[in-house]
Amino acid sequence: MTAAPSAATVPPITEDPTPPGRGRRPRLGGRFAGGASSRWFPYALVFPLALILFGYVVQPMFATFAESVGVDGVANYTEFLRGGGVARSSLLTSLGISAASVLLCGIVGVAMAFLLKRFQFPGRRLIEAIILVPAALPPLIGAISFQLLYSETGILPRGLQQLFGTESPVLPFTGIAGVLVVHTFTMYPFFYLAASAALAGMDPSVEEAAYNLGAGRVRVWRTVLLPMLTPALVSASLLVFMTSLASYTAPLLFGVDRTMTMQIYINRTNGDLPMASTYASVLAVVSILFLLGMRWYEGRRSYRSQSKGVAAHRREITNPFGKWAALAASILATVVLLAPVGTIGLVAFSEDGSWTTEVIPSAYTWQNFVTIFSDPRAFQPILNSLQMSLIATVACVVVGVLIAYAVRRLDFRGRALLDVAVMLAWALPGTVVAINLISAFSTGNAFSFGQVLIGTFWIMPLAYFVRFLPLVFRSSSATLAQIDPSLEEAARNLGASWWRAFGTVTLRLMIPGVAAGALLAFVNGVGEFVASVLIYTSQTAPISVEINNRMYSFEVGTAAAYGMLQVALIFVVMVVSGRLQSGRSASREAAKWTA
Repeated sequence: MTAAPSAATVPPITEDPTPPGRGRRPRLGGRFAGGASSRWFPYALVFPLALILFGYVVQPMFATFAESVGVDGVANYTEFLRGGGVARSSLLTSLGISAASVLLCGIVGVAMAFLLKRFQFPGRRLIEAIILVPAALPPLIGAISFQLLYSETGILPRGLQQLFGTESPVLPFTGIAGVLVVHTFTMYPFFYLAASAALAGMDPSVEEAAYNLGAGRVRVWRTVLLPMLTPALVSASLLVFMTSLASYTAPLLFGVDRTMTMQIYINRTNGDLPMASTYASVLAVVSILFLLGMRWYEGRRSYRSQSKGVAAHRREITNPFGKWAALAASILATVVLLAPVGTIGLVAFSEDGSWTTEVIPSAYTWQNFVTIFSDPRAFQPILNSLQMSLIATVACVVVGVLIAYAVRRLDFRGRALLDVAVMLAWALPGTVVAINLISAFSTGNAFSFGQVLIGTFWIMPLAYFVRFLPLVFRSSSATLAQIDPSLEEAARNLGASWWRAFGTVTLRLMIPGVAAGALLAFVNGVGEFVASVLIYTSQTAPISVEINNRMYSFEVGTAAAYGMLQVALIFVVMVVSGRLQSGRSASREAAKWTA
C-alpha cells in the first residue's frame, strides 16, 4: 500500500472548485481514508449528526404535516385549490410579491453593479463603501426604518405635504407598494454582489471583439453580457424570491394580511394550529422546490469565457454635464442608502410619545438608552437575546463544523442527502420553522428527552440553531475546501490520532472561517424576529419582540434605541469579520510555508 506523503512533500494549497454536495472531494489517502483507519468511522461520526438534523429539522416538518391533516384530513388543503378564498389569495399574493421583488431588485442591483464596476465618476468610492448598508439592518429594524420614512405617517410624505401645503401626505407607500419598497432596498444586494463578481471576472476582450465586429450595445448585452451573467442572475433571483416568500416583517408593518407568512401568524394567534400548519406545509414545499431548483440549475450548465484577456477597467466620464449628473446622483444615492440608519438614530433620541403629527420628533433625550440598560425589565430582552444567541451559536459551531467535515472529507453513503438536509433549514421561512417546532415539541418526545419545550426558555435557542446552522456550515465548508487534506494526512502518518490531527491541524486552520460564520449566526440570532414572535413567552422575549411591542405601545424612541443597539452590534461584527477574512488569507499563507 502506498505510504502517505510526508509534510516536506505536501503540495501547495489549491482551492477546490467543487461546490458542497457534488462530485468527488479531496480525501485523506491510503489507510487513513475518511479521517480514521476504520471504515466504520465515517458512519460513527455521521450518525449522531444525521440524528440531530432528523430530530430538529426533518421530524418537525413531518409533525407539522400530521397536524395539518389530523382533524379534517385534506380539507384544509382543498382551500388552496379553490377558485377563491383567503388561502389561495394569500399564496398568489406571496408569489406575486416575490416575483415583483425579483424584478425590482434585479433592475437596481444589476444597474448599480454595472455603474460601479464599469465607470469611474465622482462619488463612486463613497457609494461602494455604503452600498451594502441597507442589507446590514436586521429585518425588523429595516422594515421599521422604511415605515418611519415612507409610510403615510413617515418623514418624507409628511415633509412633502408641509412643503407643498397639501391636505394629505404626498407619495406615501402603503400596502403592497410599501412591502416592495422594503424588499427592493434590503434585497438588491443579492443581485449587486452576484453581478459585481461576474463582471469582475468577465474578460473585456470578448465584449470589445463583439463591438469590433459591428455589434451594437443592445446586441452585445443580449449575446455576450447576459449569457455570462446568467448564472449569477439566476442564483440571485432564487435567493430574492425565497427571501421575499419568507418575508413577514414588511407585510406586518405595511398591513398586507393576505400573504402566507401573515396567515401563519394570524391562524396561530387565533388558536387554529391545524390551519397554520397547513399554510406552513404549503410554504415549506414551495421553498424547498425553489432550493432544489437552484441546486439543479447550478449544476445544469456552465458559462465560461475561453479568452485570457486582462481585467476590465473603468471608463472615465469626461463629459462635464455627465460628471455633474454623476455627482448629483452619487449624493442622492448616499442619502437614500444612509437614510434608514439615520432615521433609526434620530428617533432613538426622541422622547416617547412626543412624535405625533410633526415631520420629525420635536423633543430629544438620552433617557431611552439609559432606560434599556438601567431598568431591569428593559434590560431583560437584551440579556435574553445574548444568552439564547450564544447558546445557539455554540451548537451551530459544533454541529456545523462536523457536518462540513463529513460532507467535504468523508466517504460514505448518503453524503449528498446530509448536505441537502442541513440546507433544508435555510430554505424554510422563520414562520415555518416556528410552526414546525410548535407541532413537534408541544408534547414530550425522544428528541426533547420527554419534556414539553413550548413555553420554555430552550425552544428559542433551538429555533435559532435550526435557522442559522446553515450559516456556520457554509462558512466552515468553504474554508475547509481551501485546506489541503494532505496536511492532516501527514499528521496521521506521523502517529497522531484522528482527533488530535483534526483538532491541531484542520480545525486550527478553519478557525477564521468558522469564527466568521459563528459571528454571522450570533448577530442574526440577536436580530431574529420572525420565528421568535410565534414562540416567545413574556419571560423569554428577545430584543426584536420587545421592539415590536414598544412600537405598538407608541414607545417609538425606546424601540429605536433597541434598534440602534442591534445596528451597532452588526457593524462591529462586520469589522471583525473583515479582519477574520484577512486572518484566513494569512492562515493559508502560513500553511503553504509549513508545507
